[in-house]
Amino acid sequence: MNLKIALLAGDGIGPEVIDQAVKVCNAIATRFDHHIEWKPALTGAAAIDAVGEPYPDETHEICVSSDAVLFGAIGHPRFDNDPSAKVRPEQGLLKMRKKLGLFANVRPTFTFPSLIDKSPLRRERIEGTDLVFLRELTGGIYFGQRGRKDNGETAFDTCTYTRAEVVRIAKKGFEIAMKRSKKLCCVDKANVLETSRLWRETFQRMEKDYPEVEVSYEFVDAVAMRLVQWPNAYDVLVTMNLFGDILTDEASVISGSMGLMPSASVGESIGLYEPIHGSYPQAAGKNIANPLATVLSAAMMFEDLNLDEEAQAIREVVNQSLSEGIVTEDLADGNKSYKTSEVGDWLAKNI
Repeated sequence: MNLKIALLAGDGIGPEVIDQAVKVCNAIATRFDHHIEWKPALTGAAAIDAVGEPYPDETHEICVSSDAVLFGAIGHPRFDNDPSAKVRPEQGLLKMRKKLGLFANVRPTFTFPSLIDKSPLRRERIEGTDLVFLRELTGGIYFGQRGRKDNGETAFDTCTYTRAEVVRIAKKGFEIAMKRSKKLCCVDKANVLETSRLWRETFQRMEKDYPEVEVSYEFVDAVAMRLVQWPNAYDVLVTMNLFGDILTDEASVISGSMGLMPSASVGESIGLYEPIHGSYPQAAGKNIANPLATVLSAAMMFEDLNLDEEAQAIREVVNQSLSEGIVTEDLADGNKSYKTSEVGDWLAKNI
């Protein structure tokens, strides 16, 4: 199969972890007789520095003409520390999601048998955890009207959702639940927020279309508590943009490291695949970042391209690297650690 993959390395450790995912994908292409045409493009702070825009039109054209997008990370501290900055790297990510129609972020959370005791949570709490968050990406408070008034002394951010936006994310959630354990939790704050009442009302209307799915409704604060107490109580959780952003980072500690969790942002056509961690600028250029989340994101990419055997081969070699201790310093726990590039080389060789 011939594949065109847009390659958006981004900022910070993005280029380093993306390089390892490319090694792995190329090894998969050799093993399974595929040809991958990589199409690099700028985004984030790197794009601002080059052209003054965090998601240039040229990058968008490369993305829409590709079969999938493999993405590293966005963000740079010089923008974080400047509240007056008019253009920010993160604006590129929001713009990319909007223009590509990526309305659903799929974030799995699972444990690795060889790392179960590296989690800050007790083994008996998390063993066997296998859940999926579906976070709405293009609506809510991140895209609502915002501003200042009273001479800058008052700030406001508006959370807005249409029923159509809720319906499409709910449909995706029900479809994922049907392929898994047929359990779905709608996470909201319907006792306070009108947008959450719209969410809950919409899910309740759609329940009849998926009679096999057991649907529950929980407030976001309750889920935040239960997620670290009984994560096995959940299978598929669907929630709005802000709540999903927070809860998925909380869930990432279950596995033992944010450097392990992949994600996919999907819509009606093209998908974007990225690790859930940020750009980690403190580690940039040091060859110490954990590339496994990016590599596992590539596995999700192959799976969505209906190349299940290829995806499974990646997951198997990642599990092998963990069990044999071929890991970066964040997972070494005082034992021998490997450089980012060394882990990528090992994975590619063993594929």
